[in-house]
Amino acid sequence: MYIHPVKSLAAMAREAFFIDRFGPTWDRRWMVVDARGRFITQRQCATMALIQTALDDDVLCLSHRDQETLRVSIAQCAHGEPVTVQVWDDECAARLAPPVVHQWLSDVLGRSCRLVYMPDSTHRPVDPDYAPGGATVSFADGFPLLLTTQASLADLNGEMSQSVAMQRFRPNLVVEDAAPWGEDHWRVIQVGAMVFDVVKPCSRCAIPTIDPATGEKQPEVFRVLQQYRRRGNQVFFGQNLVPRGTGTLRLGDRVRVLESA
Repeated sequence: MYIHPVKSLAAMAREAFFIDRFGPTWDRRWMVVDARGRFITQRQCATMALIQTALDDDVLCLSHRDQETLRVSIAQCAHGEPVTVQVWDDECAARLAPPVVHQWLSDVLGRSCRLVYMPDSTHRPVDPDYAPGGATVSFADGFPLLLTTQASLADLNGEMSQSVAMQRFRPNLVVEDAAPWGEDHWRVIQVGAMVFDVVKPCSRCAIPTIDPATGEKQPEVFRVLQQYRRRGNQVFFGQNLVPRGTGTLRLGDRVRVLESA
């Protein structure tokens, strides 16, 4: 189980999290943007992978090997200057973090950037072509949760010259004891007491080629995915989920397939 408090920065492993209307609590509620308010990710700046994130009560912590750890309260972010930002084709209401955060990130990443926070009042709808009406999402690419399976990663690694870790694919939920690529056929699943619609396979960009420990690119990952996970002009790994309600998930919860194709 993982959350990514700041979009495209390092993941945090969790033993439990609450699913709210945005997805896992605090997942991708912050985002790095340029001067125009457009989102910045590892696609443009691979070294973002090297910034570690942590949540300490009501404080977001950012750390990097070349800088002192930065701490900023969530309340400061929630009451910052209102701005409009863009993630893919969506324009979202957001709040600016304090200026010290912008300077810290700009120094680490070597480019001018700012950090924004999605307040509780923001309503960013999930694509209605794939999700029930009224579903909303944070600054994630498009859906509240991403699920992957250990078996599918093991199958992928069997085709690689060097194994890669699951963190490259930035999932929220990793399922054990499934058949390789069995998730391609899941349509409705139950995790613990919660039910999720499996709405769309996750198309992948270059981010899985980036080693989260070093920030270096390994193009073989994408080449191998193209060999046997390609559909049209895209390659796929993992499944996007939309929850039916709110609730708590815990590490070790049983996963049941309720509907399959």
